[in-house]
Amino acid sequence: MDTNETDNAGNGEGASHALVRYFQNLVVKVTEDGVGPITGSIAYAEARLGRVAADMRGPLAAADGGPLRDHVSEAAIDQVIDRLIKESVAASSTNGFLTGLGGFVTMPVTLPANVAGALVINARLVGAIAYLRGYDISDPHVQTVVTLATAGGTLASTLHSVGVKVGTKLTAQVIAAIPIAVIRKINARVGFMLIAKYGTQRSALTLAKGIPIAGGLIGAGVDATLTALVGRAAKANFPADV
Repeated sequence: MDTNETDNAGNGEGASHALVRYFQNLVVKVTEDGVGPITGSIAYAEARLGRVAADMRGPLAAADGGPLRDHVSEAAIDQVIDRLIKESVAASSTNGFLTGLGGFVTMPVTLPANVAGALVINARLVGAIAYLRGYDISDPHVQTVVTLATAGGTLASTLHSVGVKVGTKLTAQVIAAIPIAVIRKINARVGFMLIAKYGTQRSALTLAKGIPIAGGLIGAGVDATLTALVGRAAKANFPADV
């Protein structure tokens, strides 16, 4: 391999890693703060929980001013989670919604609108499910699992793949106890899982160089299928902590 080929390979690898970091950071930003007119995961979950609570037994206000999540039944939580998944699948299949996201997601790289849109929709969904299940989405361990679910992965299988055995049930305590060395291994895997799910490796490298791609990498039907998969992964990764 000559010098130019070596430089190009190195640049490609660096671009790929840059896109991995960008995807991971975007997941955290979406869940915690939202982007543009899209609210973060907590506000999204609380708003939908308020609607379900009102449908079930009239307007519900927490006596201590705390989140509704802490004052409703597990049945209500389950109902909201199922509603969020259905809403998100519908949003993913709507091209107009996805293309509308392209203008406000500030990016150091150029992403097709539906790639950015699918990632935003799915990350917000996973963060909302984690929050409703009682997990702290600002915790770095939880953020890693949120990113994993956004890529469609389950924690149990990922832990197994890195040589970590867990019990029959995942809990917040199990997630919090994952050693930092294992978290780093998971993060390394998750970044490239995101690229695999939201665009091919070759396309990702092109994107990382700032070259826009005409059209979407994934169609509306594929987007919706991915969102359904992500919803199932989120429910598996963040079970009710009983």
